[in-house]
Amino acid sequence: MKKHFIFLIAISLFSWVYSYSTESTTIGSGSIINTWIWEKSIGGGDNPYTVTPKTIGFTKKVVFTPEGKIVTYKNNVEIRVSNYQIEKGLGFLDQAEHDLITFEGKTYIIENLDNQNLTIVSNNANAVRTIYKR
Repeated sequence: MKKHFIFLIAISLFSWVYSYSTESTTIGSGSIINTWIWEKSIGGGDNPYTVTPKTIGFTKKVVFTPEGKIVTYKNNVEIRVSNYQIEKGLGFLDQAEHDLITFEGKTYIIENLDNQNLTIVSNNANAVRTIYKR
């Protein structure tokens, strides 16, 4: 009986750790772990603008790894590797709870994440929206 109880606790602990690690990189119906191609950025607040690879003259992609790293590429040349972290937190503008992602010294609200789309919004007064596709 004691062996069954210990086995049950071990299975429960394993399940909890697995679900916690999966939850930290999965939001809604998509996983952030993948390669994302920058499609456009849209300025918010007092500075509305739209920037695309064509208007700015370069391509950008980011790769989120399961190990918590983000690799940034400009014109397919690796320019930076840093850590990322996903957690719940308050949005700057609405003070509501959101899924937040922090990388390269900035925090963003994950506005949309599914199998094909990633939209993040800077969590500050500017609220710049950046849209990526797989």
